[in-house]
Amino acid sequence: MRTPPNERLTSDIVEPSLPGKAGSERRCILSGDTSAREGLVRLAISPDGLVLPDAAAKAPGRGAWIGVTRAELEEALAEGHLKKALMRAFKGAPLTIPDDLPARIEAALARHLADRLGLELRSGNIVMGSARIEEQARSGRIAVLLHASDSSADGRRKLDQAWRVGNDAEGSGQRGTVLPLDRHALSVALGRDNVVHLGVAGHPGDMRAGDRVLQAVTRLVQYAGDNRASETNETGRDASGDADLPEGGAAHIDEYVKD
Repeated sequence: MRTPPNERLTSDIVEPSLPGKAGSERRCILSGDTSAREGLVRLAISPDGLVLPDAAAKAPGRGAWIGVTRAELEEALAEGHLKKALMRAFKGAPLTIPDDLPARIEAALARHLADRLGLELRSGNIVMGSARIEEQARSGRIAVLLHASDSSADGRRKLDQAWRVGNDAEGSGQRGTVLPLDRHALSVALGRDNVVHLGVAGHPGDMRAGDRVLQAVTRLVQYAGDNRASETNETGRDASGDADLPEGGAAHIDEYVKD
């Protein structure tokens, strides 16, 4: 990534924080709202001036941060507001905004989540299979519960209820997160067949793995910002593998998890 010369840092243009530096805040260049950097998406400039997402917020040089949904970003791009905001943020440095930047950002966030899930799987922190998830959830050993977008309502309800029992949260309405990714996408990300639900292992005294996954999940869900995180296949069967997937539904990330 290129750093334009002779520029001073502002609240909109910042150097990436060191890993593990929690609690720092950044300002969205479009809304002007200030939020924790963990909930925002960083944009940076490639050596040839292309504006690209930096999902890990680790690319060298300066960046601009956004905290809007994909739909809001698409509107800002179409109306020219994004270009103006980036020109201000990067002090007029030559840049090119790809027409598909909103889609690239969602792909980058999905890939970042896939990478995180893969790391946690290799560390033994991912629980898969409805029966195993239910058992560990009832025992209070699931920190984060996730569902594919095309999971069945019955399957989600069963695991959500077990999770509430394990968290001593019966009657609270607490539910797992429905991702804007379908079972195919999760299966690709984890290298397993038919991943419909998954849990991140943890307990009240150790939520580190859950926190790491939840950060990546939250950014993707917030950015997706439409009904894909809540509109799910209510009639399809759960993990049997023969459910009808919603046509044109949640994102497939085959291309997201490839180099």
